[in-house]
Amino acid sequence: MTSATDSPSPAAPRLIATDLDGTLLRDDKTVSDRTVAALAAAEEAGIEVFFVTGRPARWMDVVSDHVHGHGLAICANGAAVADLHADGKLVKVRPLEREIALDIVHTLRAATPGTSFAVELTTGIHYEPTYPPFHLDPGATVAIAEKLLHQETPGTGTPVLKLLAHHAEMTPDDFLALARTAAGHRASFTRSSPTALLEVSGPGVSKASTLALCCAERGISPAEVVAFGDMPNDVEMLRWAGTSYAMGNAHPAAIAAASGRTATNGDDGVAVVIERILAARRTPDAAR
Repeated sequence: MTSATDSPSPAAPRLIATDLDGTLLRDDKTVSDRTVAALAAAEEAGIEVFFVTGRPARWMDVVSDHVHGHGLAICANGAAVADLHADGKLVKVRPLEREIALDIVHTLRAATPGTSFAVELTTGIHYEPTYPPFHLDPGATVAIAEKLLHQETPGTGTPVLKLLAHHAEMTPDDFLALARTAAGHRASFTRSSPTALLEVSGPGVSKASTLALCCAERGISPAEVVAFGDMPNDVEMLRWAGTSYAMGNAHPAAIAAASGRTATNGDDGVAVVIERILAARRTPDAAR
């Protein structure tokens, strides 16, 4: 593990992939002027910038004013790719099959009594009566998960992006470990919240796997990618990228997965590294 200040950054990255909450965004969910300037400078230098987040496309307003270039963002932990130049229109969806989601609901209800669920569809979120309410989605349907996931005919209905599972008493990491043991062979389990809130995607769906698809379409190799993250849902991406940085405020799993470490999100850790990359392009000695 090395830091952003004592190790060389790649001299010629072609793409920067950054998480949002706890990484690019400050704790008040804003993007600092320094970070805005760094992102713009990177794209002006020919480096693509991908926002890679657990957020759904409809919650991307926090960075919509800072999108340049292609305007694509990987959302819902890799379950969707959204065009932020087209009001978040989804251009790629990697859904969780409803039958699998129902199986996971039944498995977790048995393994961890007291678990409540929400279902993130391409059109919005819906949740059970005991699930912590989403005040940002006042139009959500409230019903038991089995009803939310019901479909008259297999293969019909709005695609499911994520199943969310919340437990009021378990610790976040214990809940994640238990769920992976009970049903990890059926889907991808991760978390990004400080509470015991799990995010469940289709098998093999992650930030890393969707980022890999997007990079392959552009002829970009992992070695040409610099990634930033702070939570367990960033781990696969941090491992996949040729160069990666865990934030100073990162979860231990993210720190262990990254090849380097930068400052906290409150201290513009992403901008610190981008500025070094751009300085290295101008002056090779600056990378030392």
